[in-house]
Amino acid sequence: MLPADTPALSVSDVNRRARSLLEQGIGEVWVEGELSGVSRPASGHVYFTLKDANAQLRGALFRSRARFVATPMRDGDRVKVRGRVSLFEPRGDYQLIAEAVQAVGEGELLAALERLKQRLAAEGVFANARPLPCPPRHLLVLTSPTGAAIRDVMAVLAARWPLARVTLIAVPVQGREAAPALIGALGLLNRQQALDPARDVILITRGGGSLEDLWAFNDEHLARAIFHSRLPVMSAVGHEVDTTLSDLAADVRAPTPSAAAEQLVPDRHDLLRRLVSLERQLHRATQARLNRDAQRLDHLRARLRHPGEVLDRQRLTLNEVDARLARAMQRRLADERRRLAHLQRRLAVRPPRREVEQATIRLTAARTRLEQAMQHAQARQRERLTGLARQLQAVSPLAVLGRGYAILEDDRGQVIRRAADTHPGQALTARLGEGRLLVQVTGKVD
Repeated sequence: MLPADTPALSVSDVNRRARSLLEQGIGEVWVEGELSGVSRPASGHVYFTLKDANAQLRGALFRSRARFVATPMRDGDRVKVRGRVSLFEPRGDYQLIAEAVQAVGEGELLAALERLKQRLAAEGVFANARPLPCPPRHLLVLTSPTGAAIRDVMAVLAARWPLARVTLIAVPVQGREAAPALIGALGLLNRQQALDPARDVILITRGGGSLEDLWAFNDEHLARAIFHSRLPVMSAVGHEVDTTLSDLAADVRAPTPSAAAEQLVPDRHDLLRRLVSLERQLHRATQARLNRDAQRLDHLRARLRHPGEVLDRQRLTLNEVDARLARAMQRRLADERRRLAHLQRRLAVRPPRREVEQATIRLTAARTRLEQAMQHAQARQRERLTGLARQLQAVSPLAVLGRGYAILEDDRGQVIRRAADTHPGQALTARLGEGRLLVQVTGKVD
């Protein structure tokens, strides 16, 4: 038991602790029960109560998640709700904050669909991403002729692009016959493409509905037919929260039929506004260019002079240049005359013949001296060569050999200096003063 002096908690503190314990202790769960008291106020949130035979649990599905829930929520429906258990602190209400809602029985169907989706993704069936022409030359719409989808598509096309050429291919979009009919229509349109090359886009569409209503568009064979279509395919099945295998296999997916039409064609009003804007920009750019050119023309006109004035000015310049040239030529001629006279005087003082004669005399004397010097040098070099030859003869090994000595060499040309370097039977070469002898060692003498 707590002492009386223990600090008291506020109601907010208690509720905050209770909310934390609920959220952390239970976490996210699936809860199955029957809906009752479903209300949808103007805020867009959905409030409800889940009950079974023994208990009930309040719940809230906020607007941010409610728009992704395709399952209708009506009193008496049995559903599975995924969410987290929490507590609304201002009132102390214990509640389930819903994230997803499924009708009971849909879980197994959705699980099988998810497995099929993963298998097709692994095979590359969802890899189409061809760009669509905008606007298409000839749009082929596969849908019910009486459904709201074709009316929405045609209304948007008429408002945005009245020139659109559209052909409706009437097919069932719900029930067992829907998927085979869609597959057959796709095959026929692809085979007929050669007959009308202008056909360039196929739109498969229908309005929203329950999971069962849209189930034909989750057919595996239809997804494969869309993937193998030579014509690009846009899929717009159901509402924004609905995603079928047809949407994933198509080249482009639109959230609704109206959104598909908006993506397929441009808005003529936007184009018209753009054209008007471009026209204004062109007008402003043209006017600015004309103003710049006019200003430039005025500037050039102000700089422009009469050709006669230009010719007179150039004639004066030419006369001045001609006069300067004449004066320069006269000065150059006078300088050259003075230089020529100077050279003539120098030539008269020292005639070339006398210079040649004196140079001839000097050349003859130099040749005589050169010959004498060469003779003296040859004599000195000859005497020096004779002395060097005598010195070489005195130290030459050949001179020693001439006195009766010999040089012994082994088969590698190495000189034998010691008897220990030989062995009996070894062949040696004896080099004499004149000639060589081949000798053999028969023994050593100590």
